[in-house]
Amino acid sequence: MQKITNRLLSWASMLEETTEQQARTTSRMPFVYPHLALMPDAHLGLGATVGSVIPTLGAVMPAAVGVDIGCGMIAVRTQFSRADLPEDLRPLREAIERAVPLSAGATNRTVVETAVPRIAELEALAVQADFDPAESLVGWREQLGTLGSGNHFIEVSLDEEDRVWLFLHSGSRGVGNRIAQRHVAVAKEAMRRWWIELPDPDLAYLVEGTPEFDRYVAELRWAQHFALLNREEMMDRVVRQLAEVVGTDVQELERINCHHNFTQRETHWGKSVWVSRKGAIQAAAGQPGLIPGSMGTASYVVEGRGDKPSLESSPHGAGRSYSRSAARRTFTHEQLREAMAGIEYRDTDAFLDEIPAAYKPIDQVMADAADLVTVRHTLRQIVNVKGD
Repeated sequence: MQKITNRLLSWASMLEETTEQQARTTSRMPFVYPHLALMPDAHLGLGATVGSVIPTLGAVMPAAVGVDIGCGMIAVRTQFSRADLPEDLRPLREAIERAVPLSAGATNRTVVETAVPRIAELEALAVQADFDPAESLVGWREQLGTLGSGNHFIEVSLDEEDRVWLFLHSGSRGVGNRIAQRHVAVAKEAMRRWWIELPDPDLAYLVEGTPEFDRYVAELRWAQHFALLNREEMMDRVVRQLAEVVGTDVQELERINCHHNFTQRETHWGKSVWVSRKGAIQAAAGQPGLIPGSMGTASYVVEGRGDKPSLESSPHGAGRSYSRSAARRTFTHEQLREAMAGIEYRDTDAFLDEIPAAYKPIDQVMADAADLVTVRHTLRQIVNVKGD
């Protein structure tokens, strides 16, 4: 841990000057208490830095939560080992791609049977929150069980004992994005209405006790639960596809599901604060968590160490070192193929901006996080599924 200022602590050994400056700016917001914690994978984000943990008193900044509300990871450890899988893994990849709609804007053509109880759960939660998602989120039911694009993925991986894990990264899809964008706009309008000048317009905030704040938190919680159930639904489908390919029912020996873009109330240093983790997972003592690497690199199943200065948090992944456009200008399709050697994936230059070299080295991120989490398992992927 490095103390940059009294209001900014950092666990990042790889920190660009622009990223540090952005985090300094956020940490100076008057309601941040007691300090902003910068994770090892920190990089520039919209308004607030990706890889930051921001505790606030009496206010929340919607852009500091992120637009993919509830984005996170889910993993399942199965009873299988590599020897139980077919030598040719392409049919398994293609089976997963058929079962889960991929890419931006992709939806289910119909609401599948397994999604029905989850949709009912979300409908009941919306009633409790006095929130009608149908008013502004047309087609939200058909989005449940869809992956998206960018750094979202589905993987089949092996741990250090060659045991088979299913690993998945996704969030609240267009549903959460629309909720986030709407409330970012509401917060900016509130700043204009109250004549509040900010160092960055994307640090606009909502004040606790106002109708705007209450409405945001209600819809935020709904979107976070949508994201969690979205991952559960996709994982159930991946489990079914694996069972069909192997010809044996999958025994789930462990299932972990965690957010890394979210806000919730917590108590730190004797005060109740809103903790916004934008690209960070909660890592209370003994709490299981998931930290993915980049496409083609290792991922980790971890256990939190309850580190107090970090507000019981840890990194959420490798963190970008090249923007998507810069990665496309810098790297080649052949370099992507070399990085993905030995992994079954869809060979296309559409994934060039996800090449491992566009990210910080995950080994260094994990070394920086040694005080935050204990590594339980190191996973290496053998199948990768992504959306264009």
